Amino acid sequence: MQSAPPPSDADLNAAPVARIKSEDLFRQAREVEIDHQGRIYRLRLTQLNKLILTA
Repeated sequence: MQSAPPPSDADLNAAPVARIKSEDLFRQAREVEIDHQGRIYRLRLTQLNKLILTA
């Protein structure tokens, strides 16, 4: 059995990834707008509860 390679410097310095529950993000809506550097993106829930991000 091989052991995992040691973590790289990038792995050691990486900040933890933020996790947001979709229920908290959408609340009672099916769509939210995200302003990223002045451009508006729409994140929508489909009828099958999949996510679609459009610009």
